[in-house]
Amino acid sequence: MIEPFLEYLAFEKRSSEHTVISYRTDLDQFRKYLLFQYELDKPETASSVMLRSWIVSLMEEKLNPTSINRKMASLRSYYSFLRRRKFITKDPSGILTSMKMRRKLPAFVDEKAMESLFDSEGFTDDFTGCRDRVIMELLYGTGIRLSELIDLELRNLELESRIIRVTGKRGKERLIPISSLLVDFLKQYLIYRSPEEPTQALILTDSGKPAYPVFIQRTVKKYLSEVTTLQQKSPHVLRHTYATHLLNRGADLNAIKELLGHANLAATQIYTHNSIEKLKKTHQQAHPKA
Repeated sequence: MIEPFLEYLAFEKRSSEHTVISYRTDLDQFRKYLLFQYELDKPETASSVMLRSWIVSLMEEKLNPTSINRKMASLRSYYSFLRRRKFITKDPSGILTSMKMRRKLPAFVDEKAMESLFDSEGFTDDFTGCRDRVIMELLYGTGIRLSELIDLELRNLELESRIIRVTGKRGKERLIPISSLLVDFLKQYLIYRSPEEPTQALILTDSGKPAYPVFIQRTVKKYLSEVTTLQQKSPHVLRHTYATHLLNRGADLNAIKELLGHANLAATQIYTHNSIEKLKKTHQQAHPKA
């Protein structure tokens, strides 16, 4: 009964491909555990004890709490779906309790480091260099997610209006303003990018194929490695950097929420902690009584 649930996620709930893959991975792992531990090949018939047993086994394997909580969330969603569709009468996932986690502040790159990245001559004057710059400028200049960048198509660009149309989670579309400089880079990139390419995807690999997650991740890591020693050098770090720099420069929190495509303000408020940390450092450095 896993496939009907995944189809529900993809076609009714309109979850992203990445989300569907994550749920599939979690539920496949759970199914294999049930088969090995209990010789049970039907996850929909699993008991609360079996669910708890799997979670305990993950803890014993020293899996990090974030991953374990995600897998518990997958189980809750799966069994909630089965109950709503009347495939089961009782939800066995009700006994699962999320692990407490110490919430980490979002990692971000310093403003000066980002300036040095874009002021450098690290981007070559050809298709590859122009494309890589567009990738970095889009991620840092708009705060879009990795999946949103990959899904961008030519029709999503409104260069004269300095806007891009982004389809976020659950298929929700939002408009994001872009700088005139980014417009210029996009126009230059579109000259390199042949209009005869059969795909409408904006970002292409050197072979003319639509970009994929690992390709973007490698590109970002390559350029961030030149300007920061952060352990994490990912597209999501550039999203954090975008939000933090906006907040540090006085942007309204609600406006940042809309730009990021967050469903509620609570998800955006984490960035205020970075700003508070910056204020603390300023106070310590400047105030005689600090």
